[in-house]
Amino acid sequence: MCRCRSIRVCVGRERICLRWHLVTGLRERMGVPACCREVLSWRATARGGLVNSLRIWLVGFGAVGRWLAGVLDAQGGRIASRYGCAITVVGIANARDGFVYDEHGLDLGSVLAAAESGRPITDQRGARAWPGAIEGLRATEADLLVEVTASPPADGEPGLTHMREALQRRIPVVTSNKWPVALHGAELAALARRQGVAFRAESTVMSGTPVLSALAEGMAGAVPAGLRGGLNATANAILSRMADGIAYADALAEAQRAGLAEPDPAADVEGHDTVAKVMVLSALVFGRQLSREQVSCQGITGVTVEEARQAASTGGRLRHVATLAFAGPDGTGTVTARVRPEAVPATDPLAGIDGATNALVFQASPVGQVTITGPGAGPHLAGQGTLADIITVARGRAPNP
Repeated sequence: MCRCRSIRVCVGRERICLRWHLVTGLRERMGVPACCREVLSWRATARGGLVNSLRIWLVGFGAVGRWLAGVLDAQGGRIASRYGCAITVVGIANARDGFVYDEHGLDLGSVLAAAESGRPITDQRGARAWPGAIEGLRATEADLLVEVTASPPADGEPGLTHMREALQRRIPVVTSNKWPVALHGAELAALARRQGVAFRAESTVMSGTPVLSALAEGMAGAVPAGLRGGLNATANAILSRMADGIAYADALAEAQRAGLAEPDPAADVEGHDTVAKVMVLSALVFGRQLSREQVSCQGITGVTVEEARQAASTGGRLRHVATLAFAGPDGTGTVTARVRPEAVPATDPLAGIDGATNALVFQASPVGQVTITGPGAGPHLAGQGTLADIITVARGRAPNP
């Protein structure tokens, strides 16, 4: 949004201040700066003169959190005009510095500059700070928690505690944090329903490509039966190169140089990341919580060039395939859940995805087979999926009077 201090106060109090400026027509006479007049024009034009305001806590200020802050800082006007929602970040937290809060809205440019220079993000003029995220959340107010930390697979903490704290207070949650949702997604979704608030996790599967919203909302009423997918961009990129005759170690090194694979690629190449996504899909699409032990897993580290080339020689491909199926409708009955390398024929939709592309093939009645394909890696893609969820929550709120 606008970078001047006066408009940050104005936006934070928009129910009083912006509406007062518009109704009285005193913008010019009161000397409102040009940048403030731009925000007032968003207010005047979006949704027939009403904007849904949304104060958010942003917990997690790594690659995804900074991408979101940058977009909200640079494109706040476009988002307000296009989607009818004025988003104000009132709280930001990271593991190193703690939690910083300004009820009128933080200066995102200043927080980003602090993070880039290595200075504490909590060193913001006029803001309050706490040593940790949970302390800050419990002491402050917002309309939405955006949780974009990367909690470990052992217990999903501290992300799980952050999400429970918000939902128990009837504050909706948007997250890109896989493991809390993988381990406790059914519980969190049920808690959100009981509290009458949203719980959205689009970026936990296929990043910015809309999968969860398409399956859970776009196909609401259909009876889900099962799915298959290539859900890890790193594994798919490596197998694609191996089909060209590149050895596993060399293909992995290429992926690391391209920034597609982490220095420690175990989560991707051993299949743990895909296991988490299978668990998320089971919880949020089928309503069935799975444990890690219920999803069998075989990574791609043992795949040979010969195996990859053999599959390619017949027009097919070797893919790291996630499978989730239930004996009964809506996630009932015996479950089949696995992640493993499989040779797929040329006619299989998964054969057509190369490089960092992901795909998911979904079976439901009465629709039949639906395939969703798109990019599945990178902080900007995870950020985009999270941004879409934020806008969805904002648009679902009653317009400000």
